[in-house]
Amino acid sequence: MAPSEASVSSWNCKQVAGWLRTEGFGEYVQLLCTQHRLDGTSLLALTEADLRGPPLGLTVLGDIKRLALAVRRLQRQNQSQLEELGLDTADELSNGGGGPPVSGARGLEWSCTNGADRMCLRADRGCNGGSEFCLRDRGSPAHGPEGLLCHAHSNGRSRQHMAGRLDPELWKTAISLVYVMFVFGFTSFIMVIVHERVPDMRTYPPLPDIFLDSVPRIPWAFAMAEACGLILCYIFLLILLLHKHRSILFRRLCSLIGTVFLLRCFTMFVTSLSVPGQHLKCASKMYGDTWGKIQRALAIWSGFGMTLTGVHTCGDYMFSGHTVVLTMLNFFVTEYTPRSWNLIHTISWVLNLFGIFFILAAHEHYSIDVFIAFYITTRLFLYYHTLANTRAFQQSRRARIWFPMFSFFECNVNGLVPNQYNWPFDRPTFMKSLIG
Repeated sequence: MAPSEASVSSWNCKQVAGWLRTEGFGEYVQLLCTQHRLDGTSLLALTEADLRGPPLGLTVLGDIKRLALAVRRLQRQNQSQLEELGLDTADELSNGGGGPPVSGARGLEWSCTNGADRMCLRADRGCNGGSEFCLRDRGSPAHGPEGLLCHAHSNGRSRQHMAGRLDPELWKTAISLVYVMFVFGFTSFIMVIVHERVPDMRTYPPLPDIFLDSVPRIPWAFAMAEACGLILCYIFLLILLLHKHRSILFRRLCSLIGTVFLLRCFTMFVTSLSVPGQHLKCASKMYGDTWGKIQRALAIWSGFGMTLTGVHTCGDYMFSGHTVVLTMLNFFVTEYTPRSWNLIHTISWVLNLFGIFFILAAHEHYSIDVFIAFYITTRLFLYYHTLANTRAFQQSRRARIWFPMFSFFECNVNGLVPNQYNWPFDRPTFMKSLIG
């Protein structure tokens, strides 16, 4: 007997297998349920393109069409569950996935745009390319992220994609990780160079600063600032572990952190500020030959530049790297969790703001260092995500010229990244069913 269809999204693989047998597709139970672990949620998101393409690769046309129609029927019977999952009726099932849909289909209309910087849009979702044909359903005013099928021809090549489908592109994530690690290493080396150029405190005393002059120094405050950063880091790592699109999140974090710290390399190398407090025992220090500098840079790099790991640096004041990390982690935590998670958002902002206060209270940075770090980090985060969510600009020639790394990392991310969660491991099984 087929499982109840009142809660399809909560079906497990065995219930999906029962539904397949009831519908007459028992021969595909091994492929779909055993090999690819198809549960109720993934069944509702199944499309005809999934059936045709890898890794399933069904080849019997009649079975593909009948199974696609059965899934579509199930989706229409569970429209409310689709909306909860951020999906909608899979209109693309009417298309075979092997080319543009047949024109004249009921309730569907064609639109075509030409030019590298133009696009076709349905609400706030769209697709870009050299020349594109878009199929949209006129009968439904609101589409889900997969309600639009684009067949794009660009530079003599043809490609087809479903708007809203997010490819993790792990190889790009690996490149972003290499990028940020290289930037951290380069920053560590620049910090060694800067330490050799620290102004003499007897000749260049601390600059006047309203906050530092008004608030007495708290010796343990800088350790508390780093503790706030560690707590924020653990919160983000937990969110990253459970987020369905963790690869995209981590890629964005690496690209943004790397870019801000690369800018920080230039600012602290170009301008050497005087030490902000007499308590800092900073003096120009020579590390000998190049190998000595590299060894010191490796020590800073391996300790993440944190005093909690025994790393002490001087001269890297413009601008505050600790503020960058605190603010970036806060913005990622609040951006990639649902708006209803008010407690998490409050904790994240409290840790960010208290961390900044502790940096200043420790007299480790000038106020302008912290202000500029906060401003640059927040603006870059907002600019990046605005561009990533705006398909009109993402594929434009101007974006490729001025933001080549952004265009490379985000070229296949269609629209907003939904905040969906799942358990990334097979065991324990109750966690997989609990989280999704």
